[in-house]
Amino acid sequence: MGGVSGDRDPGLQPERTRLAWRRTTLSGTVAAVLGMKAALHGSASAPAIAACVACGGLWLGLVALAHRRIRVLASATAPTALSPRHASAAALCTVALAVCAAALVI
Repeated sequence: MGGVSGDRDPGLQPERTRLAWRRTTLSGTVAAVLGMKAALHGSASAPAIAACVACGGLWLGLVALAHRRIRVLASATAPTALSPRHASAAALCTVALAVCAAALVI
């Protein structure tokens, strides 16, 4: 194949995936903090506080899922595939956190 050997460094893909999880948690943290700051700026109403609590819970869920996956990717053994349940939960937390933060900002 054009001089490319069939050998593949298995360490590169898990490293890129681990960095992607870190970027995802960082962007989730920024969305949660900005949403909470916007909601609590000025007079905080009950719905705004409830939305802040929801943002915090979604953020904690996303961080827990990402931390679990980063640990798996950092292990010495070959990483296992992400289960559909965990992938769905991570996607749901990410989208719900973005929607919640956007609703708080608007």
